[in-house]
Amino acid sequence: MPVTPYRTNLFQDRKELHQLLLTGKQQSLVKGCPQIVSISEEIEVLDPLAVLQAIAKPDQLQVYFEKASQREAIAAIDATLCLKTEGTNRFQKAQEFIQTTLDNLLPGGNLNLPFSGPHFFCSFTFFDKKQAVHSPFPAATIFLPRWQISCVQGSCVVVANVEINPQTNLQLLVERLCNQLRRISWYERRVSNVFEIAPHKIIKQAPKNAERFKSSVLSALESIRANQLRKIVLASAIDVLSPKPFNLVDSLDTLRKRHPDCYIFSSSNGKGQNFIGASPERLISIRQHQIEVDALAGSAPRGKTSTEDGAFAYQLLSSEKERREHQFVINFIVEQLSDLGLIPQMLPTPQLLKLSNIQHLWTPIQAQLLGDIHPLEIVAQLHPTPAVAGVPTKMAQEQIRRYETFDRTLYAAPLGWVDYQGNCEFIVGIRSALIESEKPARLFANAYRARLYAGAGIVAGSDPNKEFAEIQLKLQALLKALL
Repeated sequence: MPVTPYRTNLFQDRKELHQLLLTGKQQSLVKGCPQIVSISEEIEVLDPLAVLQAIAKPDQLQVYFEKASQREAIAAIDATLCLKTEGTNRFQKAQEFIQTTLDNLLPGGNLNLPFSGPHFFCSFTFFDKKQAVHSPFPAATIFLPRWQISCVQGSCVVVANVEINPQTNLQLLVERLCNQLRRISWYERRVSNVFEIAPHKIIKQAPKNAERFKSSVLSALESIRANQLRKIVLASAIDVLSPKPFNLVDSLDTLRKRHPDCYIFSSSNGKGQNFIGASPERLISIRQHQIEVDALAGSAPRGKTSTEDGAFAYQLLSSEKERREHQFVINFIVEQLSDLGLIPQMLPTPQLLKLSNIQHLWTPIQAQLLGDIHPLEIVAQLHPTPAVAGVPTKMAQEQIRRYETFDRTLYAAPLGWVDYQGNCEFIVGIRSALIESEKPARLFANAYRARLYAGAGIVAGSDPNKEFAEIQLKLQALLKALL
């Protein structure tokens, strides 16, 4: 993949922009297939969420990620190229799609800024095949966005990815690109909150939801006592119904204000449905060959006073049951990374990750990336961790299918991006909801549905009532954003 540096702003110097596109057109003639030209430029500071609100359309793929505490946000809008697939080799297919695209891609512009250059946005469902006929997401979706807008520490970068073939009219393409960038730059730099909160939204929850979950916990504990399982993560889902569509941007804006220490995310299916959430859990990040993975398991509520909060923290750190659950995750991550020839490093004792309404045992694990290991190879090796599935993994997944009566889709699954240099960031899609922003739910006439997900890890010593209470606590993050 040749890199074409340009010192000037390509969107202001149309001659240089035309020359870059012409190079792409010439390559398409030589190679006999379309080429992608990726243009990166620094622009005046914008809120990527405001751009998403202004130009994204419901029938387009779109992704949003933000970590407010780190002042990082990125929006990916529409797809220049896309792969949707399923099966046990979905990560390998995704990797091949990315590599094939990069073999026919010409990056240009300013490539020395954070989030510059082409990024591939990925969403993988929890299971490698659809659980239901009308499942909202394929088992794997990977796309190169038409427009990518990011803001990091006050620096804002726009990336445009365009497909070029021998028949492309370059003059019209230059005009279209410059006009679109002007449109992006003209929009308000802040999110416009026009959504009216409907006071008559209701929570639609099956009357036996709590009893069903507690019964599943008791059954799982029997399997644990029989040494069939050592841990299993059981999830619960509730439905919130509204006579009006759920407002994606309004919900994300609320989440980022309430949970600045979490990853705020959204992934659309291009059919009016968006999977959103505020996840505390990073699956993996790779920056300049340095790998970081989070072991996150073991939970306690936050206290109303500093004394109560400290007492909850002490109980969490000293709980044999919570420490054992946490150690399952550490052991799994270390084993999976070691199987790839990597050397994991970590502190000997877990830390506390304190969020607005919950605190977790947390052990960050690091390793140096060696050789030609692709980021998606590591993602495939890590998913699902015991933090969202159980131990042993395959048995836990089989039992999850048996106990849970709903489709997990993207819940507890890897969501993130891979760039052209092999950097990546993937989170785990927990504390999440599937919201309908355009089309009413199939099962509820004239109503729009948000399905909220949360789970709890079941190990020896788990109490069904306490585990259900933990799930209710985790659901609050989404309920407060939607209601």
